[in-house]
Amino acid sequence: MYMVKKIHLFIGALITVMWGANFSIIEMGLRDLNSFSLTLLRFLFTAIPLIFFIPRPKEVSIFWIALYGVIFGTGLWWLVNFAMYKGLSPGLSSLILQFSAFFTIIMSNFFFKERISLQNWIGMGVSFVGLMMIIHFSNLSSTKIGIELTILAAVSWAVCNLIIKKTQPQNVIGFIVWSSLFAVPALLTVSIIVNGGEELYQIPKNLTFNACISVLFQSFITTILGYSIWNKLMKTYPASDVAPLSLLVPISGILTSYVFFDETLSNCQFISMGIVIIGLFIFMLSGKTFVGLFFSKIKPCNK
Repeated sequence: MYMVKKIHLFIGALITVMWGANFSIIEMGLRDLNSFSLTLLRFLFTAIPLIFFIPRPKEVSIFWIALYGVIFGTGLWWLVNFAMYKGLSPGLSSLILQFSAFFTIIMSNFFFKERISLQNWIGMGVSFVGLMMIIHFSNLSSTKIGIELTILAAVSWAVCNLIIKKTQPQNVIGFIVWSSLFAVPALLTVSIIVNGGEELYQIPKNLTFNACISVLFQSFITTILGYSIWNKLMKTYPASDVAPLSLLVPISGILTSYVFFDETLSNCQFISMGIVIIGLFIFMLSGKTFVGLFFSKIKPCNK
């Protein structure tokens, strides 16, 4: 029984490392495309052409599939892309978005009566202090706005996690592909409301090689592969066992942002991010979490 869970842990950890690197991939795409165009193309290629080959999950109503797609596309990833487009760095974006783990567990406690341990609360409290320090030491208004938008995106991710727990889709890949189809008209509507959709006419001109790589990576690797595995774990285990795995994302995000974009931080920001990461690991290494279970159940080879 424990071997299966350790395999799941390893796979989940690989996915979160990939997600951290994805923020640098997003940044690469945003250098040629704006946030609306990049997000729209991501979900367009996630849905098409696969909807013609993968059946819609019949066990989940169209309402929940559509709701997930709208929240996932606009409430989560358009907000993150827009925050980065306005100047929030990939490293900070990857860090702030992981507050979704806290929101997921708090909401799961409220809606599904899943228990929150004392160590969970301590970890959340330490990370919250670090977040407030990051906001305080961020002098650029664009960075502060980006942080606020990314916090809203974290709430959206938590809502998406709860939808998965409620609906329990059996065909997880089909759920991702078909929900992405509903993200496309939602993104088009938001684009038209905000600025008349003018940037959409610029897509053919701005679709460079790097932008294409960014779109395809986000569509097929990050969304279809990554979220299919993540959602399968989310529906199988309690939120407090799975959500902490996402807290590995900022480490990968910060490192890749440094390597590819030479992202640097002030001493105060660096200390603040360190406090957030300490809180994340206090939270993640709780004896009741997926990671804590893994380490606590390893047996010596001779037993």
